[in-house]
Amino acid sequence: MKVSTLRATQRLQFHQGFTLDDAVPWVPYFARLGISHLYASPLLSARAGSLHGYDVVDPTSVNPELGGEAALRRLVAALREHDMGLILDIVSNHMAVGGADNPWWLDLLEWGRLSPYSEFFDIQWHSPDPLLKGQLLMPFLGSDYGEALQTGSIALRADPQQGSFFIKHYEHRFPINPSDYGDILRPHTPLKALADDFSSLAYHPDAYLQAVALKQQLVERAQDPATFAAIQHNLSLYDSRQPDGFARLHHLLEQQSYRLASWRTAADDINWRRFFDVNELGGLRVERSAVFEATHGKIFQLISEGLVDGLRIDHIDGLADPGGYCRKLRRRVDSLSEGRHLPIFVEKILGEGEALREDWQVDGTTGYEFMNQLSLLQHDPAGCAPLAELWTRYTERPSAFIEEAWLARQQILHGSLAGDFESVAQALLQVARDDVMSRDLTLGAIRRALEELIVHFPVYRTYISARGRSEQDDVFFQQALAGARSTLGEADWPVLDYLEQWLGGEPWRNRPLGRERKILKHACVRFQQLTSPTAAKAVEDTALYRSAVLLSRNDVGFSTAQFSAPLTEFHAANQQRLRTFPDNLLASATHDHKRGEDTRARLAVLSECADWYAKQVEHWRSLAVFLRSDASTPSAGDELILYQVLLGSWPLDLRSDDTKALGNYHQRLWQWQQKALREAKLHSSWSAPNELYEHGVQAFLSRLILDEQGLPLRTALAAAVQAIAPAGALNGLAQSLLRLTVPGVPDVYQGNEFWDFSLVDPDNRRAVDFSARQQALESPTDIGELMLHWRDGRIKQALVAQVLNLRREHPQVFRLGSYEPLDVVGEHADRVVAFCREYQGTRLLVVVPRWPFHLLDNGVYPQVNAQIWGDTRVTLPFAAPTQNWKGLFQTGAVTPNKELTISTALGGCPVNVFINPDHQES
Repeated sequence: MKVSTLRATQRLQFHQGFTLDDAVPWVPYFARLGISHLYASPLLSARAGSLHGYDVVDPTSVNPELGGEAALRRLVAALREHDMGLILDIVSNHMAVGGADNPWWLDLLEWGRLSPYSEFFDIQWHSPDPLLKGQLLMPFLGSDYGEALQTGSIALRADPQQGSFFIKHYEHRFPINPSDYGDILRPHTPLKALADDFSSLAYHPDAYLQAVALKQQLVERAQDPATFAAIQHNLSLYDSRQPDGFARLHHLLEQQSYRLASWRTAADDINWRRFFDVNELGGLRVERSAVFEATHGKIFQLISEGLVDGLRIDHIDGLADPGGYCRKLRRRVDSLSEGRHLPIFVEKILGEGEALREDWQVDGTTGYEFMNQLSLLQHDPAGCAPLAELWTRYTERPSAFIEEAWLARQQILHGSLAGDFESVAQALLQVARDDVMSRDLTLGAIRRALEELIVHFPVYRTYISARGRSEQDDVFFQQALAGARSTLGEADWPVLDYLEQWLGGEPWRNRPLGRERKILKHACVRFQQLTSPTAAKAVEDTALYRSAVLLSRNDVGFSTAQFSAPLTEFHAANQQRLRTFPDNLLASATHDHKRGEDTRARLAVLSECADWYAKQVEHWRSLAVFLRSDASTPSAGDELILYQVLLGSWPLDLRSDDTKALGNYHQRLWQWQQKALREAKLHSSWSAPNELYEHGVQAFLSRLILDEQGLPLRTALAAAVQAIAPAGALNGLAQSLLRLTVPGVPDVYQGNEFWDFSLVDPDNRRAVDFSARQQALESPTDIGELMLHWRDGRIKQALVAQVLNLRREHPQVFRLGSYEPLDVVGEHADRVVAFCREYQGTRLLVVVPRWPFHLLDNGVYPQVNAQIWGDTRVTLPFAAPTQNWKGLFQTGAVTPNKELTISTALGGCPVNVFINPDHQES
């Protein structure tokens, strides 16, 4: 059945609490809303209980917890009944490891280099550490290795159904190599001959296959109770709580292809690539053909059967060669879907001044950069200085975000990514040793220069090829070099010159084939796979929780060092997108955002009333004195961050004396607060929780939200919320309309057709009441009634539905129509965003306000009184016909000529889009 052209996506987070079958009944609702494609979180088999699906354990099957492949087919059938498609999120960079559920990983541990999966994972088999020579570090123990042996928390066990032996440590399973089964089986059992056969595997040229038959014999023999009892007796000889058992089990473990170790060793000693610093996610070498085919086989089957209509690639920057991977994927997808184009989107964080590479042959990004562009547009630059001064005065921390980012990068490189950093330094040392001109460079000097280069890197990574760095890459590399020179002593500057040459300045194809070229390429790849997680961990998972000049400028993919940007930059970005990636996704909320789209929209209002906000903070701090357990808890920074979170996320219908609702809100807040404290790594952390400080902050929060003594501060905060909420809602409507009308494909995050005052995950992944949304969509959409009850979110949903269905009626004007910024003149010209889109005679006029706080004289509704606009008007670049142009809710019909007054355009609706009535697209 025909699938509609991609017009708009609805992102859904699937898990065992919301399965594929659970989504089927809501497909008609999504269709009526105007969605053309569901955009699903990863659906391949993930770790049991996964709430996100990025921890895949079996890429060859659809997750049974979601209903399996049968449920997927039922969902797709429901989508096809409404001409809708499915975009699937896939994870190419990593798999879940550890535990006992990833068969590829378990096979790797069992057989080491002999495993067919030994080249699937990104492993440094030749570690300079003698304790890791030929072994993988397994940093999964809850204590030090020796202590775990003494306490018996690592124990040898038998699996009689599989004919195998393994080490059990809580949820983890570490297989024993079959060639060591002989030592386990030989004492006190009638299995001496079988034991000898297992021992001979150490010398057998086909040991991997031979072991299958021997294991089957063990399964059969173990069915005899006496034999099984003897095996169990033998296992008791490996009880490490006894001196002999300690030595015996330690000796057995020393023979394995892995080394068990405390989880704390990972940061320094890890010798395989992870996703960021997560020990439970192991990096894949998808650049290898065998890995590409094995990890994508199920996806390709679903595409070939017409069940998938687009792909979203998670964490593209983790791959060794993102561009090569994307081009290879495009070729394969095209060959499997002849006659139709399947869009491919990449999750890519674009730095300031960075553009997605057009030669990747993808259709765009997932839209983080658009979130940033919207946010910059809605922040009043006048608020930057006073808010920065307020932050610095109370916290004594830097007001410039870049300074926090630099500090965080240093901490990450010395902490959770220290082992990854050392691996790159060692790789570069090998490059230095290969050239007589650089052989005297020391490891210490390389470390110093490399650290400063990474600390000052302005983008997530470069994309060095055999031809070296591109011009685009070199711009960012030179910025990093300049930053490194500003902080390094002059004695280390020559090392930077070598790094500039090695890391893409000199193409590795210029070096002779063999070891010399190989080690240079290896150093380049490892460097690029380090700068990306360093940036992510330092910015997204550290600095964004430390710096709070204004939290609405702190989110994933934001150029947080910027506070605002001129309107011309917003228009230019839209025009550039239309030229290069017209189908780029446009997001204003994601499963990874730090704050919901309407939380940010409300907080942006503080940029317009910074002086008022500063007075409020002073008053709140005086009221908070009585809620503290001690004078330093929470810190000034954590206190100011909490106030902003409360201002942004406070539910519109929450009363300061509603005990039940406050209890629910408090649970959400503490979940956020604890995560924020640990991510910031200032007073607590995940690796070393400061329970005393956390308990003090928790007590403060509980008193503020739940106790009678917190009522004065709670009431004051609630009053401040009501003061900025209408302007925040108007910002929310404006960003929704812009997302739906500028070049690109709008993405609606699950449930966000209503107001979204969520916090960071898991708060932003809570269950969605689609029943309420469906009921609201079926209700009349009288603008007066919607405005009267704007707090319930139906006005936002009505806006989304009307514009998405306008996209359905006029798809080409939205996808291919020109984009022309319109001049606005008059009293409040700087507070209006207007543009025109045109395709074959069909024209759209879009008008939205910005910085509305001082324009809302009523203080109750998110709409500027028409009279307030005065002579503000849009100059039209064409002579409009004299017929009425239709606007939203049938109340915005206007008859523009050479100008359109804002009082007319926005007199009946807070934001508006007009379409000329006489033209239909061909």
